[in-house]
Amino acid sequence: MSLLKQEIFVCLDCESTGLEPKTDRIVEIAVTRFTFEQILQQFESLINPECEIPKTSQDIHKISAEMIADKPKIKEILPHVLQMIDKHVIVGHGIYFDISLIAAEAERHGIPTKILQQPYIDTLRLARLYGESPINSLEHLRQHFNIAFEGAHRAMNDVVVNIEVFKYLTKNFKSTEEILKVLQKPIKLRTMPLGKHKGRKFDEIPVEYLLWAEKKDFDQDLLYSIRSELKNRRRGGGFEQASNPFSCLK
Repeated sequence: MSLLKQEIFVCLDCESTGLEPKTDRIVEIAVTRFTFEQILQQFESLINPECEIPKTSQDIHKISAEMIADKPKIKEILPHVLQMIDKHVIVGHGIYFDISLIAAEAERHGIPTKILQQPYIDTLRLARLYGESPINSLEHLRQHFNIAFEGAHRAMNDVVVNIEVFKYLTKNFKSTEEILKVLQKPIKLRTMPLGKHKGRKFDEIPVEYLLWAEKKDFDQDLLYSIRSELKNRRRGGGFEQASNPFSCLK
């Protein structure tokens, strides 16, 4: 059993040209190896993606073409990053996106890696499990736990905050294995995290919307929450009536 206090973790964050790991590129990466007691190693770098950065992405992370023009290309720094990550549990907020970005870049440049097979802990899902913060974004969790502001949407700033959020969210766990086991199961959300019904409890959302949403490519927690609500309505009777928009005219 790996006690949390003795474990070495790696927290990472990437800024990118967009939200599609297979087609978008990394423009900044930050990696920190740490224990609960200290920071062991840090690395961060802006990266020239060799393509344009859409304005919608620039508006979020404030990284412009001028800032990355003379920066290294991903193939130059990726072997070092992968060496830092290797054999450690990866921590991050919505971390599978970052892992997928790195894996796609590695495949693109013929750099061997097993990052997709490494264990990881998603602090977004831990926050859902914790359930005490009304919004589970990294910034809202920072405020919820009174963590010092480090600056927003730059990779190392997010990593520093993420590590502190991780420490708060794991206070009731004794081992890494315990966390990984809990996160194997889907987590039931309290409210809808996105879309036109964002912030509403699932039992307040029209059934037509839930039936539409359960067919979408959402993450396992959201799909589990949607399907659990639909199952509850079927058990309670009145499901057909609720799904008929003209039932009130009968």
